[in-house]
Amino acid sequence: MFWRKGEDQMICISHLLPDEEMKEFTQKYGTGIESIDFSISDNLDHLSETVENYRKKMETMGTDALILHGPFLDINPCAYDSLVREVTMKRFSQCYEAGVLLGAGKIVFHSGMNPYVYYKESWAEHVALFWQEFMEDHTELEVVLENVFDDDWRLLLDVYNRVNRPNFKLCLDIGHAHCYSSLDVLQWAENLAPYVTHVHVHDNCGDRDSHIGLGKGNLPWKEVLSFLPENEQRTWTVECMKKADVQACLDALHVEK
Repeated sequence: MFWRKGEDQMICISHLLPDEEMKEFTQKYGTGIESIDFSISDNLDHLSETVENYRKKMETMGTDALILHGPFLDINPCAYDSLVREVTMKRFSQCYEAGVLLGAGKIVFHSGMNPYVYYKESWAEHVALFWQEFMEDHTELEVVLENVFDDDWRLLLDVYNRVNRPNFKLCLDIGHAHCYSSLDVLQWAENLAPYVTHVHVHDNCGDRDSHIGLGKGNLPWKEVLSFLPENEQRTWTVECMKKADVQACLDALHVEK
């Protein structure tokens, strides 16, 4: 894989690093940002202020290429409780509004699947109802559904097919698939590739979600990413919490300075 600086900003860095370290990467490699600020409920409670503050951060970091990561704590699009579902719809809508105001290209939302809580036989049908309703009023930005604790890629594909909206796609988190699923991560990549327009990139040793740099764990990342080549729609986010791990991913991907 080989990316050149400034070509459609296909690679982002998750804003898990301090602003100054983020700026080093955006300036050196021309990367964009995947913001986590709008996944935090307190920030959504003061949305206008948060949007303006983040706009200034983007100026400081020297990029306008942006993807948002949506809220995921205490809410769930698969909730059976009507009040939890209502709050989830509201928080997701607030994040979406922020994305529109900031000119984000995509918004990432967790699937909400937990195989220890939900029966897989009814999960896809139920969660698809949420997304069908949500997507009716949210047509400006692309929404991508990310696997976290998901065990079976076929359930995500089922949701995708049921929702059936042009701006509803999938986000494959290769690290999550490697450590949480009983199915080989290569199966995830090969079978979901046609529907995946965003990829979360990080490594682990298969035992926990450690978010380390590519090559520092045992994820077969070269083989996995061979199923996810560059195309006009696909973007990638390096999702590591340490500067050295972000650098390891960029080096592994041969991102040009």
